[in-house]
Amino acid sequence: MAANVPGWLISSSRALVILAPRWATVSERVGSDVCEPHQYDLLLARLQRLRGAIYLEDGAITEAELTPDGRHVSAIDERAWHVLAIEAGGQVRGCARYLSHRPPVAFSELAVRNSALARDPDWGGRFQLAVEAEMAEARARGLAYAEVGGWAIDKSMRSGAEALRIALGTYALSRKLGGCIGITTATVRHRSAATLEKIGGNILSCHGAPMPFYYDPRYRCEMGVLRFESDRANPRFESWIDCLEIQLRTAPVVYRHAAARQPGFQAPAHRQEVAVVA
Repeated sequence: MAANVPGWLISSSRALVILAPRWATVSERVGSDVCEPHQYDLLLARLQRLRGAIYLEDGAITEAELTPDGRHVSAIDERAWHVLAIEAGGQVRGCARYLSHRPPVAFSELAVRNSALARDPDWGGRFQLAVEAEMAEARARGLAYAEVGGWAIDKSMRSGAEALRIALGTYALSRKLGGCIGITTATVRHRSAATLEKIGGNILSCHGAPMPFYYDPRYRCEMGVLRFESDRANPRFESWIDCLEIQLRTAPVVYRHAAARQPGFQAPAHRQEVAVVA
């Protein structure tokens, strides 16, 4: 057995593993609970390192934006769920981040408020109106409003189905958590935006006018803003999502704190996020 790798990661050639928010509560269980603080920290670091390596290679970030050990860290990482593809031995080969907001939440509290489109003098106002309309719809339907990002796939697996499995895994996870209306800023690079549109995403619109694709100087690439609904994926992929939901019943869900899963536990207040979801 590899050093520092628990048995639940050894049994599968490529396991689907969920990393819970640092202060996840008992009401947010989705699979087979594993409370191993060391493994939580290890997996979080490994997904951040994967993300850092891929973003750096793509030219989306510079070395100055990484930690000394090569991790790309966002302040929302510990507040979010993460869908991970992990090979036997514990190496993270794919990841996506799912940050769920329950009402009341304002546009000013979202990570996307800092996107280049939100700051655009021509489109920024319409972008905010569009997002606020989406949040209002989520409230009316009793759903969470979610921001999805941090999508990174090892380059050795991009030509296969792993990228789709990770993306569809966020649909399955969101359904297990009660459903959502969501938003993501997706890059044109590696056809990420096109792939997300293929499985059910749609260009965000304001009063019928679609938001334009735009250049994001922070990530040095063209991006688009997509919206999606967890219960309205492309019908072609519903059977796959169903299978992933079944997998999630027994998939390891790694928690950082055992106390966070006890009734009555009160999570500490988090500080305001300033990073962009990408």
